[in-house]
Amino acid sequence: MEFFDRDQIQQRLLDWYANHGRKHLPWKQPLTPYRVWVAEVMLQQTQVATVLPYYERFIQRFASVEDLAAAALDDVLQLWAGLGYYSRARNLHRTAQIIISDHGGQFPDELTLLRKLPGIGEYTAGAIVSFAFQRQASIVDGNVKRVISRLHALPDWPGQSQTHRLIWDIATHYTPKQQCHLYNQAIMDLGSLVCTPNQPDCSQCPWQIFCIAHQRQQTDCFPVKKPTVAKPTQERYFLLLKNPQQQILLEKRPPTGIWGGLWSLPECSLTQNISHWCKQYYGLSIHQQSPLPTFKHSFSHYHLMIHPIALDVSQTINVIRDGGQTCWYDQAQAITQGIPKPVKYLLEQYQS
Repeated sequence: MEFFDRDQIQQRLLDWYANHGRKHLPWKQPLTPYRVWVAEVMLQQTQVATVLPYYERFIQRFASVEDLAAAALDDVLQLWAGLGYYSRARNLHRTAQIIISDHGGQFPDELTLLRKLPGIGEYTAGAIVSFAFQRQASIVDGNVKRVISRLHALPDWPGQSQTHRLIWDIATHYTPKQQCHLYNQAIMDLGSLVCTPNQPDCSQCPWQIFCIAHQRQQTDCFPVKKPTVAKPTQERYFLLLKNPQQQILLEKRPPTGIWGGLWSLPECSLTQNISHWCKQYYGLSIHQQSPLPTFKHSFSHYHLMIHPIALDVSQTINVIRDGGQTCWYDQAQAITQGIPKPVKYLLEQYQS
């Protein structure tokens, strides 16, 4: 692997950033380790435009690591609802508690110590050290992977372990000791604003004279695409159980796994007899059921075909299933809980 002139790479990018970079992101003003950490966790696998309103609400409610550590997990998940990848929120909450209990409320400023905390990997640790403490540390997010893959025309999919490590090595080689925080923000902005996934604006790129993909007129070929693997599909009934007071039954999911710790609708397999299943597990008698349109919700590793059924029950009783938490909610109140996006969609679509 031959590297380009490091001084030119750094200076061209920093000059571009001075004129075109994003300098007014909310987690930059004021700049603290806590605000950087929350933002970087939210930005994992999520675009800036999606994160911005969530970040503003989250920081307004939990202004400090002390506020977050003292909060109930339900409150944290409620503000996270709709952002996806809910293990991020659980790890955020747990890490805040560790920062208070083990670090006296102060964020570690070393990569090795940060990476021992739940939910903080190589990228997030580097971002905290670089942006919050303005010390040298490399970062590689999706934007950086794309920029470096095109710059050097890397021949393999970045998700392969060997290519992933190579991209980190390249990023580390180019990252300066001085102005590291500006350089790291600049390369992410370059990927977000110029070296975009589709139709990159090469005429505005400060690295155009180096970029091998541009020279070959093959920017659309890099990064190399992930090998196609068909996602499996699962199917489930989602039950909108409604009592005579027009309340909906929600059930709290287990603390780990898909939608861990969120409130959701009861669900079961398509092989179940719905009336018998509701009677067996909830002690509820169904006197009317109405199938609703099926729709698909996709996760990173599989598709879920959701078959909603609206069910009227003849009585209001408190139900307990396998020691889990269940609660009857007014529909307007149910929507405000920490619930998964498809459940919120159903509740909004079929309000009584």
